[in-house]
Amino acid sequence: MKIGIIGLGKMGEALLKGIRAEDPKIAITATTRTDESARETAKRLGIRCETDNAKVVRESDVILLCVKPHQVHSLLEPLADQFNAKHTLISICASITTAQLAEWTHGHCAVIRAMPNTPALIGEGMTAIALGPKATSAHQAIAERLFKAVGQTANVEEHLMDGVTGLSGCGPAYVYMIIEALSEAGVKVGLPRKTSTQLAAQTLLGAAKMVMQRAEHPAALKDEVTTPAGCTIDGLMALEEGKLRVTLIKAVLAATRRSQKLREGQ
Repeated sequence: MKIGIIGLGKMGEALLKGIRAEDPKIAITATTRTDESARETAKRLGIRCETDNAKVVRESDVILLCVKPHQVHSLLEPLADQFNAKHTLISICASITTAQLAEWTHGHCAVIRAMPNTPALIGEGMTAIALGPKATSAHQAIAERLFKAVGQTANVEEHLMDGVTGLSGCGPAYVYMIIEALSEAGVKVGLPRKTSTQLAAQTLLGAAKMVMQRAEHPAALKDEVTTPAGCTIDGLMALEEGKLRVTLIKAVLAATRRSQKLREGQ
């Protein structure tokens, strides 16, 4: 399998590194905007890097599209006739639908939409995958293989991708704010800031791993920590009084609505 990465930004580079770590034999070519950046990238990452998108499309089986959403239309239209039935086009461009991708490639190839999040940069990402026109289970397997190199994957219907954006796409920012708040609380009760941040971050990391590995409802795990007349119940009461639960729900809903508006061009 030959992979072409168009637009080697941070996420494209994270995918490249993850894929190469999983299978160093996979041939990967990337594109950047200038000859200078192509030379620098080729030297730094040890890959072939071009400025000619059409050449990379012709020579690849799978195209990872990692550019800004507003660049997609103008980039794909001139390349449309370079695509054919052998290609799988996978876009990580927020708000760009598979119908648009199919239209701008003149329906020549299978298209897939993916939404990874920034923890992919350290191999702990969460990527939602939605199949588009001409995409089959075989194409889905290719996408899963690539994105599992940088974390975990989930398959969703495309109409749910705005919700994915609001939850896991934007979610790391919510978690950083929670870690920051917990760290500030630790400082308030006398802990050194560095220690307080470590305690907060590792606590969230450990709790998240418990949810993933135990596969139990978070409420059940919460109850394990909450002993009768203990400290945790007082903390939980303060969180409920501060409406943390409903505030987080509202955050996801607000980000989802914004994603919908961006998709609709508003």
